Amino acid sequence: MFEATGNLVAYQWLGLSPDERLGMAVQFFVMDILQIFFMLAVIIYIMGLFRTLMSAEKVRQYVQGKPKWVARLMAILLGAVTPFCSCSSVPLFIGFVEAGIPLGVTYSFLIASPMINEVALVMLIALLGWEVALLYVLAGLVVAYVGGVLMEKLKSERWVEDYVWKIHMGQSVEAQPDNSLRGRHIYAVAEVKEIFRRLWKWVLVGIAVGALFHGYVPAEWVETHLANQAWWTVPAAVIMGVPLYSNAVGVIPVIEAMLGKGVPIGTSLALMMSIAALSLPELIILRKVVKWPALIWFAGILAVSFMLVGWLFNALF
Repeated sequence: MFEATGNLVAYQWLGLSPDERLGMAVQFFVMDILQIFFMLAVIIYIMGLFRTLMSAEKVRQYVQGKPKWVARLMAILLGAVTPFCSCSSVPLFIGFVEAGIPLGVTYSFLIASPMINEVALVMLIALLGWEVALLYVLAGLVVAYVGGVLMEKLKSERWVEDYVWKIHMGQSVEAQPDNSLRGRHIYAVAEVKEIFRRLWKWVLVGIAVGALFHGYVPAEWVETHLANQAWWTVPAAVIMGVPLYSNAVGVIPVIEAMLGKGVPIGTSLALMMSIAALSLPELIILRKVVKWPALIWFAGILAVSFMLVGWLFNALF
């Protein structure tokens, strides 16, 4: 539906060509605006309903009653089975913070959700084989776990924006006392409006940046400049992946083409991880949730982790 609407606007209403860079960029922009805003609305609404059904204190007690490593593994597994892109994972991040879930655990979810999902896993197995799929999933799990631990050690709670702690109409995030179905619906809708009011401009900017790179940076250029064994190709792949906004599913065909042209597997997976979990649109949107120190540490930890994974895989294969 979203892709069809993007095609309609770009190629029929505006008369652009799907073979032109501008046409590809406009089609991607329209498609992703619809897709991301729809996902944002649905996710924020669901999280709003969740907070009316279970208070923040109950969630906090449930998580605190388990070892930290168990809570983190649960968050990673939840991220792995929720096929959200990096941008649509941010509202869930907000919901987790508001519910009192430890921030290190929440960061583990934020890393795992865009990187690993069952759709990407099936496509990886079909296109690249189960060995590559298994390696990618294992690497994603380790990065999500270690990344969450490191962000926790940094005490990153101090870098969360104040409005996230008190987001409901600028006063409170606690569920409303009206527990009727209508009351819960009103509360969830209010959550959607409030978060949209704060994020929509940044979402548009992020999608626009992703659309420009989608239309004007051809995959052939990436393949050409990464198809060698030099050590610097792995950091280059990570850096290149930041603006090339997509999700793990959308980037798999590009990775397949790169491997077919001789790009090393570690370099290819580093690029895939960077595109899926370290996209510029996500960082732009996440900046409205956390302050600059948290954003810099988060991006740095992921970038270094992806480089280490890439170098390791290149050495092994």
